Amino acid sequence: MLGLGTITKKVFGTPNDRKVKATRPLVEKINALEPEFRALSDEGIKQKTEELAKRAMSGESLDNLLPEAFANCREAAWRALGLRAFDVQLMGGIFLHQGNIAEMKTGEGKTLVATFPAYLNALAGKGVHIVTVNEYLAKRDSEWMGKVYNALGLTVGVVYPFQPDAEKRAAYRSDITYATNNELGFDYLRDNMKGSIEEMAQRGHFYAIVDEVDSILIDEARTPLIISGPSQDQSELYKALDKFIPELTEEHYKVDEKARNATFTEEGNEYLEKRLQEAGVLPADQTLYDPESTTIVHHINQALMAHTLFQKDSHYIVRNGEVILIDEFTGRMMPGRRLNNGLHQALEAKEGVTVQPENVTLASVTFQNYFRLYGKLAGMTGTAATEAEEFMEIYRLGVVEVPTNRPVQRDDQNDRVYRTVREKYEAIVEAIRAAHEKGQPTLVGTTSIEKSEMIAAMLTKAGIPHNVLNARQHEMEAKIVAEAGRVGAVTIATNMAGRGTDIQLGGNVEMKVLEEIAANPEAHPDEVRARIEAEHAAEKQKVLEAGGLFVLGTERHESRRIDNQLRGRSGRQGDPGRSLFYLSLEDDLMRIFGSERLDKVLSTLGMKEGEAIIHPWVNKSLERAQAKVEARNFDIRKQLLKFDDVMNDQRKAIFDQRLEIMESEDIEEIASDMRHKVIEDLVDEFLPPKSYAEQWDTDGLRAAVKDKLNLELPVAEWAAEEGVDQEAVRERIEEASNAFMAEKAEKFGLETMRTIEKQILLQTIDTKWREHLVTLEHLRSVVGFRGYAQRDPLSEYKTEAFTLFSHLLDGLRIDVTQRLAMIRPLTQEEQDAMVRQLAASQAALQKPAEAPQPEEAPPAPLVEGFDATDTATWGNPGRNDPCPCGSGKKFKHCHGALV
Repeated sequence: MLGLGTITKKVFGTPNDRKVKATRPLVEKINALEPEFRALSDEGIKQKTEELAKRAMSGESLDNLLPEAFANCREAAWRALGLRAFDVQLMGGIFLHQGNIAEMKTGEGKTLVATFPAYLNALAGKGVHIVTVNEYLAKRDSEWMGKVYNALGLTVGVVYPFQPDAEKRAAYRSDITYATNNELGFDYLRDNMKGSIEEMAQRGHFYAIVDEVDSILIDEARTPLIISGPSQDQSELYKALDKFIPELTEEHYKVDEKARNATFTEEGNEYLEKRLQEAGVLPADQTLYDPESTTIVHHINQALMAHTLFQKDSHYIVRNGEVILIDEFTGRMMPGRRLNNGLHQALEAKEGVTVQPENVTLASVTFQNYFRLYGKLAGMTGTAATEAEEFMEIYRLGVVEVPTNRPVQRDDQNDRVYRTVREKYEAIVEAIRAAHEKGQPTLVGTTSIEKSEMIAAMLTKAGIPHNVLNARQHEMEAKIVAEAGRVGAVTIATNMAGRGTDIQLGGNVEMKVLEEIAANPEAHPDEVRARIEAEHAAEKQKVLEAGGLFVLGTERHESRRIDNQLRGRSGRQGDPGRSLFYLSLEDDLMRIFGSERLDKVLSTLGMKEGEAIIHPWVNKSLERAQAKVEARNFDIRKQLLKFDDVMNDQRKAIFDQRLEIMESEDIEEIASDMRHKVIEDLVDEFLPPKSYAEQWDTDGLRAAVKDKLNLELPVAEWAAEEGVDQEAVRERIEEASNAFMAEKAEKFGLETMRTIEKQILLQTIDTKWREHLVTLEHLRSVVGFRGYAQRDPLSEYKTEAFTLFSHLLDGLRIDVTQRLAMIRPLTQEEQDAMVRQLAASQAALQKPAEAPQPEEAPPAPLVEGFDATDTATWGNPGRNDPCPCGSGKKFKHCHGALV
């Protein structure tokens, strides 16, 4: 009997069906315009772009312009690439323009789909960002689709790591900018550390289309982007502590694989304490429970996690003496990405490579909060439906399934479950052999590099030729994928998300043509293409007869999306194909999520060696386990985001303030308001409101005014006058400080003074913000313990973070006021003295290396009344001069440090 939901869907259609149906009138309008746009000349297409842009700039809505813009873009793509967009591709483009995620199966041409909404939104003149999962795809797509945009009269830029600043700024000024999610996030942070508007690269966040949106906005969103600077070197401590971990036995620690956590037992703590004391790492009279042991406890915990939770060739690889992380979802290397809190250093100590110094955070942002900056966001992927709730809750993005151009003919078979890993792998090798012998290409999906190389070794032993695609073969990626659809090809892939190259049955014609021409430059391109196309047609026919691409999964991933991405590689554009997953009760997912009951059932049934259980119920129970993992991961990300949202509000306030300062010609009013607030606070502190004159601390106020405002004022005499109250004292201090600063501005020159004010304000904001980030990190690491006292850690974090931010603003006002009060122009005598000092320094540098170097003495007094302990008497030393305090360091590394 049909349920009510099923009956309702049959009558009214699903919500997705209704969305798809609603786009059909628009698609018909675009198709009706095709003859008109086909008649345009190449120049006419560009002129049409100019006309549409003028209409958009004059206020006409982009929705009104959509049919003409899409028709113009379709014609440009046909002329530039020889590709005519299908109706379903136009639908995908419409959904992207509306700010949705378009779920389109592999091989449906998502790269071309993005050009339609990108072109339409670029007409507004505010820039469109197309986000890819890696640098290779950003460059490839910008060149490939750039031909379409150029035919339309638009400019295209690509952003990549270590790009020269001028080139990067030009890329962001283009109509369409291709970039990776990492580079966009880092550029946002870098921009908010710049000293002027002209140095900033990005020009706002109008509209972004995210390719492989699930990979970027969900999988990678677990780790925030952090720009950091080095802190003190503790490499010896990491190496010393690492030596003790291999001595431990199972009774000394517990590992929770579900929560990805490892902790020491009481026996482990006792053993370690004794061994650390024997080795002299821990003082004999100190225990691991003493507050002084916090650093050692933290690092020994990280060393334990490095040894128990991180496997080489699965979670990271060692290349050129570096520990490089591997993205568990894409199987790609992530050079430059480091684990925080000393965990990366613990891995380096474990692998015996150079331990890099730990870093302190200078700026950070999560992908969630970066992408929520965009006025409109859209995304494309083959698999998003399973995460629709998260996309809506976090990003306000709806998911729409776009119909395929041709019906999917792939046969998704039920999983085969074996009792042991050995039986499973034996069955896998036999299945690959059978497919290979009948000429069917096979794509073998694994969950780690280690497993892909183990299967490769088994296939080598069995005499089956194959290719391996994982983080180690990253450079050969496109070629290996292009060859994966040939007769009898066997390709082992760590992960197939976002590879950017389709597996075409019979092989990739374009890749073969390019290779042939590169190998034989004298050959005629048309002849080469004709011959290869004929060979390809014959080979494709053989593959079709063999059943199309066979996708063989060697294990279920903890995310259903990753399994679906692997499946989706087969059956593109209506091709035949099949998919089948081989599992064992010893697989991680089965082992962690209760395979004991199933093992008992199989034992009771008396399953023989090499037999598998095949039933839809097994698939269902596995999908339920995966859904549980996905829900738990979502909760973790949601909780992380709640904490980051607290910081994000503060980040926005600071970054907006910086931008306002950089955009302002004259910030004298901001500096003046800060100074007046400092004076008000000082008067309230030393002459409390509603107090009597005899209770006032006039000496304290005089000293504070001297310290903060660089003014010597007769505060005690003012206070002794008849009828003088706190307000009168405040006004007099304000008048004196205003006159002092006005006189200073006159000496420097108004323009110079405004520049100095701006630079001091920006430098102080940056310094205070960095200190604040470190404090928030420390607060975050301990606030969880408040839960033991029945207090909500998030509420506690919000309250304390707000208090810390208030202190940041108070400290900012004081520091800016104090620094501006202390600066003064150098007198001629001081300038002459500095010139002599510089000349002496250069002469010392030019002495022969053999000559004995005298001990460096503190710099001689620069001016009369010079005092090494009073910065007010130092004049204005150069950044590279010796510091006047006598430390022997350069001024910029000592009292002149900006951080």
